[in-house]
Amino acid sequence: MDRMIYLSMSGAKATMQRQDTLANNLANATTTGFRAELQAFRAVPVRGDGATTRAYALETTTGYDASAGQVSATGRNLDVAMKGNAWLAVQGLDGTEAYTRFGSLDIDAQGQLVTTNGLTVLGDGGPIQVPPDTVPSIAPDGTVSVRQQNGTTTPIGRLKLVTPEAPLQRGADGLFRAADGDLPADANARVQDGALEGSNVNAVEAMISMISAARQFEAQMKMIQTAQSDEQAAAKLLSAN
Repeated sequence: MDRMIYLSMSGAKATMQRQDTLANNLANATTTGFRAELQAFRAVPVRGDGATTRAYALETTTGYDASAGQVSATGRNLDVAMKGNAWLAVQGLDGTEAYTRFGSLDIDAQGQLVTTNGLTVLGDGGPIQVPPDTVPSIAPDGTVSVRQQNGTTTPIGRLKLVTPEAPLQRGADGLFRAADGDLPADANARVQDGALEGSNVNAVEAMISMISAARQFEAQMKMIQTAQSDEQAAAKLLSAN
């Protein structure tokens, strides 16, 4: 009887974790540059005498969906969409270098180039400072230039764009980092100016997966209830004798 309970319990727990992942993906279906989180499970045998026939379903993180999201033109001079597998380097709130596909940029009160959610954008030589009373623009190779009031255009830096060879790791802050430390800038990486890349989450597919997971959870809970009723019936038979 305990086999049915343990198997149903581990299955229900795994389904709840899957629901959490699907709900997070669906909540970010309209987030610029969001990469859908993938999730998988593996069977782990229970160790110990008399437990070799039991197995738990444990979560194993498989990473993220690396497919590109839909690119939409915005016409804004500080919007960039990374091409191919290029990523934009930013400074996380913890001070470390991190990578994102979120290409909506702005200028803060100190004149630094930042993302619209407040993260400092890193250039090849560190943060990029935009002079006051100038109009910035970004070239396809990531070069940031400013047009002064007299019409003169001057380059002031270049976005640090990286192309990771191995999949990045998503942090708790939603930013991505390389397992072996900071990545070098890729001179061949390119961006599309005046455009943003959308989320690669398929909202309809995520909704269908959530419904499927909910039904699977209900089936696991019914298994537990069935095991409980069977145990009660067996106890009555034993007490009658």
